[in-house]
Amino acid sequence: MKILVTNDDGIKAESLWALVGELRKIAEITVVAPDGERSAIGTAVTLFQPLHAEEFAAPVDGLTAYSVDGSPSDCVILALGKLIKDVDIVVSGVNPNLNLGEDVYISGTVGAAMQGYFRGLPAIAVSAPPGSRHGLLTGARAAAVLAQKMIADSPARIFLNVNVPDLLFEAIRGVKITRLARASHINTVEENEAGLRKQYQLVRERLPAAGSDGTDIQAVMQGEVSLTPLYTSLLDKPPQRLLKKLQAELLNAIKKG
Repeated sequence: MKILVTNDDGIKAESLWALVGELRKIAEITVVAPDGERSAIGTAVTLFQPLHAEEFAAPVDGLTAYSVDGSPSDCVILALGKLIKDVDIVVSGVNPNLNLGEDVYISGTVGAAMQGYFRGLPAIAVSAPPGSRHGLLTGARAAAVLAQKMIADSPARIFLNVNVPDLLFEAIRGVKITRLARASHINTVEENEAGLRKQYQLVRERLPAAGSDGTDIQAVMQGEVSLTPLYTSLLDKPPQRLLKKLQAELLNAIKKG
């Protein structure tokens, strides 16, 4: 099994290599990630200037990695188009901030995984609460379990947005198949003066009670892993039996510790 790993926090991010550490236990890994922070960039691609890919000295022996001076989406497009062959699945993360509700529309983590999905591959975007060491490790392990099952048991074109709570893997209280919450933040604008020019700062504040029944926010608030299937057409909606199988297998892995 061959996995392409990427992120939007840059190739030096600790969260990226935590994910790699788990995934390399089950597959051959190639990392293609931005050369620096590219958060909140969504599915942006670079069209009007060339891209450059440099080999990166991975902190893990025997692993090929590339640093790209572009967006997360650029990384996946370049990787699948030129840098590597025969990829089985694209995994993006672990994002050290949750991607819930409408966050998915601006998330570089989700945008990168989506490029794999657009090209007919299974894809996972995985995120954890900010500052959560437990969540980072749990997200990496959950992604590894899901990736292995998605390839071995159900090599279908399926795209999962995975969010985990601030809990160790064995302390997770459940796994839920969820839908996106309608809103996770309120967006406001702050205005101030900078010399002779007026400037504006966009501010995103998380809504504390945005988790209605069945949503990704509710699941994470309850200490559960949220599995949200994303798709571009109702014709591409993954079958419930497949989602329930992945849900059951991840829950079984959690119970085994």
